[in-house]
Amino acid sequence: MSQDGIVFSDWNLKTEVAAAIDEKGWTIPTEIQVESIPVARNGRDIVGQARTGSGKTAAFGIPIIESCSATGSPQAIILCPTRELAVQVSEEISWLQGQLGLSIQTVYGGTDIEKQAKSLDSGADIIVGTPGRVIDMAKRGHLKLGEISHFCLDEADRMLDMGFFPDVLWIFEQMPSREQTLLFSATFPQEVLDAAEEFMNDPAYVMSDDLDVEVPEIEQYAVRIGRANKLWVLGRIIANMNDEDQMLIFTNTKRMVDLLEERLSKFGMKAIGLHGDKAQNKREKILSSLKERRERIVVATDVAARGIDVDGITHVVNYDLPDDTESYVHRIGRTGRMGRKGEAWSLVSKEDVSSLDKISNTWNLEIPYIEVPSLPEGISRDPVRKRDDWSEVTDPFGMVNIAIKVGNSSTTKRALADWIIEQARIPEIAIGEITMNSETSTVQVHVDKAAYVIDVIKKRPMDGNSLNPAIIGA
Repeated sequence: MSQDGIVFSDWNLKTEVAAAIDEKGWTIPTEIQVESIPVARNGRDIVGQARTGSGKTAAFGIPIIESCSATGSPQAIILCPTRELAVQVSEEISWLQGQLGLSIQTVYGGTDIEKQAKSLDSGADIIVGTPGRVIDMAKRGHLKLGEISHFCLDEADRMLDMGFFPDVLWIFEQMPSREQTLLFSATFPQEVLDAAEEFMNDPAYVMSDDLDVEVPEIEQYAVRIGRANKLWVLGRIIANMNDEDQMLIFTNTKRMVDLLEERLSKFGMKAIGLHGDKAQNKREKILSSLKERRERIVVATDVAARGIDVDGITHVVNYDLPDDTESYVHRIGRTGRMGRKGEAWSLVSKEDVSSLDKISNTWNLEIPYIEVPSLPEGISRDPVRKRDDWSEVTDPFGMVNIAIKVGNSSTTKRALADWIIEQARIPEIAIGEITMNSETSTVQVHVDKAAYVIDVIKKRPMDGNSLNPAIIGA
């Protein structure tokens, strides 16, 4: 179906919904809305392929709103992979309903469970939530899934990537009264297709024509660094910015936005945080300040950053790597606009390596690992001091590999172990495996004792030879 010529008023929507859309200034629906809304309003199940930003919330939201009444009993549930997306979906559903008076409740982790329970007990028509907390509320008796008639699964592929799919399937199975199921996903891994086949009744398959994601041509870099020193690297990147540059820093949680805003300010780097908990007027002021170049550095979550359309951003920093590969492309697309230069930096800890590999492979990107940037000329002191960080060099058993300049030509493993134990006065269990060649050895020392052992054997020669200990992988 072509989108050409179709307007919202063609659909004879409920008066309250039509008025809300008109007040918002919407006239022409997006492709996914054209394909989904008429079919869903007829009660048919839908499998929709659409990415974030394509208008899919209204595509499933309008039919769900029109199917519900203000009774205070749960009739519809929308599952989202993250708290931020649940909040955003809830906000959009709330204004889309206009004056219908439906009670819309959000249910997600990381917040007061008793408060959410009371809100549900006081009555809810539409639930928007994340899988874990929905299950929790259902098992506690605050959410009766058996009464739900309309179910929507938003961003199913992200649910799968984040390990939520067993929870999603459990929730599916608790809804015998389900009359309509709507499933939206940017991609369709086999597990998502299997779920659609098993739990949906002759669904219509609809697709947005806005699925191609254009990867911007900007400089992309990755720095391999432990979490304890991400702020040190960020300080170096900021120190290398020009006066006219602007930076957008991404984290995955609102709490991290607040923490990073506070810590950057503490070290003399003014930054402002942007996330869904900030009042709308406050968010609008921040965006205006950014556009007018009165703010240079903004820290944001993915959801909050959707409203940022600023041509002057020159640097994007992934302080946290995103949960899904497509978000990476949308993040870095915030820079390098209007022919300007753009840089995207990813700070990659040991736990992040596989995520960056997945991003690179999915989009066929070259994201080289580079050294931490040097301080610019004229600056001799780091904005943030580098900290000792053992997490990046510790194996799963808590052992650190230390290289020592003594080999099996002059000692044995047993003699070396006994000497370290005696000199450092540590228990034998703190020493792990020792490997040797003729000139050097590698000794495993438990992380709790590693710094002390290095300090001791730096100062004490063994049989007259300096051992020059060094951490492997640091």
